[in-house]
Amino acid sequence: MRTAFFAVGASVGLLAEAGAALSGPVELGREALESRCSRCHAIGAEGASPHSEAPPFRDVVKRYPPEALEESLAEGITSGHPDMPEFVLPPEEIDGVVAYLNTLVTK
Repeated sequence: MRTAFFAVGASVGLLAEAGAALSGPVELGREALESRCSRCHAIGAEGASPHSEAPPFRDVVKRYPPEALEESLAEGITSGHPDMPEFVLPPEEIDGVVAYLNTLVTK
């Protein structure tokens, strides 16, 4: 019986480690975009943007390399569009957003 409890405990520990690996920079970036941007922009590889004038991020990365957005994310991205709020991200989220946006770049 003790062996079974140990095996279950070890399995739970391994699952927790696997979950932690999934919540790395790319996932942090996806979550940052989901919470701040997905109301208007399509943030994934497919789908239309909810706001007709907000480009999907998969199109944004065709115009701007993700790394080129780092400074704007740190200082606050502004747009000529009045509906877009200004966001300033902390460094770890900037790294995550760039990592996530790089997953949308098609080679």
